[in-house]
Amino acid sequence: MQDAAAIQRIESRYAALASLMDERMRRQWAAAEAKSYGWGGIRAVSRATGMAPNTIARGLAELEAREADPSAPPPTRVRKPGGGRKRATDADPELAAALERLVDPATRGDPESPLRWTCKSTTQLAKELTKQSHPVSPRTVGRLLKAAGYSLQSNRKTKEGKDHPDRNAQFEHINAAVLEFQRLGQPVISVDTKKKELVGNFRNGGREWQPQGEPDEVQVHDFMDKELGKAIPYGVYDLTENQGWVSVGIDHDTARFAVEAIRRWWRKMGSRRHRGAKRLLIIADGGGSNGSRCRLWKVALQELANRLKIPIHVCHFPPGTSKWNKIEHRMFCHITQNWRGRPLVSHEVIINLIANTTTNEGLKIKAELDSKAYPLGIKVTDAELATVNLKPAQFHGEWNYHIRPQKPSS
Repeated sequence: MQDAAAIQRIESRYAALASLMDERMRRQWAAAEAKSYGWGGIRAVSRATGMAPNTIARGLAELEAREADPSAPPPTRVRKPGGGRKRATDADPELAAALERLVDPATRGDPESPLRWTCKSTTQLAKELTKQSHPVSPRTVGRLLKAAGYSLQSNRKTKEGKDHPDRNAQFEHINAAVLEFQRLGQPVISVDTKKKELVGNFRNGGREWQPQGEPDEVQVHDFMDKELGKAIPYGVYDLTENQGWVSVGIDHDTARFAVEAIRRWWRKMGSRRHRGAKRLLIIADGGGSNGSRCRLWKVALQELANRLKIPIHVCHFPPGTSKWNKIEHRMFCHITQNWRGRPLVSHEVIINLIANTTTNEGLKIKAELDSKAYPLGIKVTDAELATVNLKPAQFHGEWNYHIRPQKPSS
């Protein structure tokens, strides 16, 4: 990969000197820069200056000829300004406009562009322009696109869908609830399901240090192993203690699986760190197995409240804002970093990699396999939901509510 900073420095030097050099001096200066750059120098200098690689290569040949025979007199003939082959846009003034219509048909008034549903590579663009009586090479297309302010870009995840009018107010409500619970010394947890992972000798994104030439060899195709199946990590992150729990499921990501993970966190970690807790606050996404509209989630939380004998308060993030959930960037991201480039060949490997994830800030995580079955399609009737001892908050009761333990039946 070429060094973007080095290319930018070459571009800056060229801009300062270009007007002071004639054609021969420019190509020989570019050749000297390419030689100094090392491997890939011709392409890097070509990107920085806009010179054709052939021109830079010609300059290198001239420098080598002078080094071979320093006593030879330098050539005196220099092409006059304006000499040589005309630029494509000078010979074809309509070329730039035709190219922009192909690249950006939505804004350039050509919604029926022949490349609307095709990969817009410089080769494809050059081929289509040639069909339209604008003969041009892919290299020239690349130069014209750069001059017009275009660059190669990938998609960026920024759109969250239509914002709810009370989006920011809900964030403020969640923040106030968290601070109040922490002020009173009550536990606050952030919960979510991490991305499901295939278990087996499959490629895992990222790189790690290995002996040179000895990478881990993995399967070419990512077809699920029927025996090993998949791993479903459900995480519980303690915002106050900077500690986490992950239940690794093997069946389905359901509300009962999510609540079981919370129960295991409380039994193995939470009850010890929060002795004498009188209530629990859960911060969850608006959808998924712990979604605000999931009836089974509320029924399962009622069972948990009955078992813990304390009220459970819940605050959901507004729709489309799950990336703001603290567990994402305080725990899950570190787990992903810790197992990067490591094939997740077994559930044991996954659990050990999760449990050995730490940070400089003192993050500690425990993990456990949950081999229970959690069937899909469980329906909660209106009568069952009505038995939940749920009290909605005054502000957006569908997002904010608490569930009190039920009195034991006599």
